Amino acid sequence: MNRSQITELHNIMLIANLPSVLKYGILSHNKIKGMPHDSIAMPEIQDRRQQRAVPGGRPLHDYANLYFHARNPMMYLRRNQHLNLCILRIGLEVLDLPNVVIADRNASTEYVRFAAAPGGLSLVNYDQVFARDWNHADPIEKAEHKAVKCAEVLVPDRIEPKFILGCYASCPESYSSLIKFLSSYDQLEIALNGDLFFNE
Repeated sequence: MNRSQITELHNIMLIANLPSVLKYGILSHNKIKGMPHDSIAMPEIQDRRQQRAVPGGRPLHDYANLYFHARNPMMYLRRNQHLNLCILRIGLEVLDLPNVVIADRNASTEYVRFAAAPGGLSLVNYDQVFARDWNHADPIEKAEHKAVKCAEVLVPDRIEPKFILGCYASCPESYSSLIKFLSSYDQLEIALNGDLFFNE
């Protein structure tokens, strides 16, 4: 993957958390401890991430994470919650922040490779990340593709609100919810994109 192939990064977020996110930013798992918030994280995945660290860097839970493409296995597992979810659009400028790391697949999986951003983009398989699905007859190939679909950008501690460009809604109902939550942030663009939520 190279930078010219992408226009934004994604974060899957509960709509109810938006007021906090727009005030404090997207926080790492460790930074958000003790703050009131709802989570869509899967406990077994978080347990696995708790045990991992970026080589030469910090524990995985010290990073706020972004996806290259939100139509991925994480979203698929939460597709029935789409009315309560949005996808935040994050500017590519975060790739140039200090100590940002690229993971070529889900950062908690085996065989993941890490590299400093933005150069680490070269590790990421664009065609696999942006493929419509990750289904293959070979179960090993399927598992590999499933992990790659969740390639990540890892930002130390937090992603400041100024990097949030806007958000996607899955349907007219969630669009209306977003309008309500974002009424004071008219600079943020809200768009419908049911496909990202597996809602089309």
